[in-house]
Amino acid sequence: MKKTECTWYDRKRHLGLPISFTKYYIFEDRFFNETGFFTTNIEEILLYRIRDISVQINLWQKIFGVGTIVLISSDKTMPSLEVKNIKNPRGVKEIMHQEIERMKDSKRIRVGEILDGHDNCDLDQYEGEEEN
Repeated sequence: MKKTECTWYDRKRHLGLPISFTKYYIFEDRFFNETGFFTTNIEEILLYRIRDISVQINLWQKIFGVGTIVLISSDKTMPSLEVKNIKNPRGVKEIMHQEIERMKDSKRIRVGEILDGHDNCDLDQYEGEEEN
């Protein structure tokens, strides 16, 4: 059985210190969000389902050297996830981006952008015309 390695790990931080029961980690093909002390909940998102990553850093987060990463995914149970108050959010975003791209390449997944839910074919121009 193949043993997978943890690519990245951190805890949600308060005042810059990792004194929280919320843990975030990336294994080979999944992102995990673990919360709780008495009752532990573990949510996961397959990396190839993550469609967008953004970083948000407010003034207090700048003071304590942390930030928030927002993940938007095509996962039904967790379409968006805020990875709050983590150390080095810009570097972590780059790690996530590289891992997501690696997984999409390995699974040969590429999603084209859809503009307004329509394709470029204009069917209105054919209305009223009859074939002879």
